[in-house]
Amino acid sequence: MRKLMTVLAVCLTLFATGSPVPASAAAPGVTERWLGKRTLDLTWRSPAVGQEVSARLLLPAGWSRNARRTWPVVYAYQGGRDDYTSWTRETDIERLAAARGVIVVMPSGGDHGSYTDWWNDGKGGVPRWETFHTAELLKVAARYRAGPRRAALGISSGGQGAMSYAARHPGMFAYAASFSGSTHLTMDGMQVFLTAVNLLNSGADAFRIFGVPGRDDANWRAHDPYVLASRLRGTGLYVSSGTTGLNGPFTPPGAQWRLTQLSEIFIGRMNASFVERLRALRIPVTAHIYGDGWHAWPEWTEELHAAWPLMMRALNA
Repeated sequence: MRKLMTVLAVCLTLFATGSPVPASAAAPGVTERWLGKRTLDLTWRSPAVGQEVSARLLLPAGWSRNARRTWPVVYAYQGGRDDYTSWTRETDIERLAAARGVIVVMPSGGDHGSYTDWWNDGKGGVPRWETFHTAELLKVAARYRAGPRRAALGISSGGQGAMSYAARHPGMFAYAASFSGSTHLTMDGMQVFLTAVNLLNSGADAFRIFGVPGRDDANWRAHDPYVLASRLRGTGLYVSSGTTGLNGPFTPPGAQWRLTQLSEIFIGRMNASFVERLRALRIPVTAHIYGDGWHAWPEWTEELHAAWPLMMRALNA
């Protein structure tokens, strides 16, 4: 009996400290790490991306891996220079999800993956971020009872991903929300802006993502939510961003303005153009193109709170 109690104590300690569970309990090739009763981190080597990836899952009350039912699922995409933990680190998405009984899947997005299968001078190959998010990840999530009723949301480059994926894969998502995402890639000057941002952060690799502006414009257009807007008909849409990059109502007291906030000016122009295009096509969209506000989490958290009930309605959650 004493040995049995010791073994049980060790098992409880491993669970409490977030240690991996045996591989036999996880999806094939996937390592699980429980962070709590309803929070689960997955790690595996992605064939699509060609490197190790992770995803954090928020699971609803009553969930079990052997349940006969599935649950509606929200895919929440990270921004650049961040990781898959950002949504739980910066927002109250755990509380929101628990109140609605949905699964939330928060996957790796790469420092500058730009939510596309990289062009690589027309040769393709890794990393294939779009393939990872829209095919490989969905298969992994299905092993954890994620159902076919889906929504996508993202901030910054993740917002671009949510809107681009919804347009390039009609019917995959019942709802798509973009907070300060790039939604008109081929607008005058924006290819230069986006390439410059990626050049600063990833060097020559920036030209491998969508290609060289001018020479590879066809590939840029093929991933531009503005160009693909007509394919969003039937998908619930939420689009928001600032327009000035200046301190706004949610800027923390004493926060120092940063040069990176200038990006919200360019992003604001893209989103205003994108929303105008959707309305010209008579495609319903909930838009909040506000003035002052940073390219930062305080603003995006407010937008999450505004978009969440609309998304849940679309999911019947």
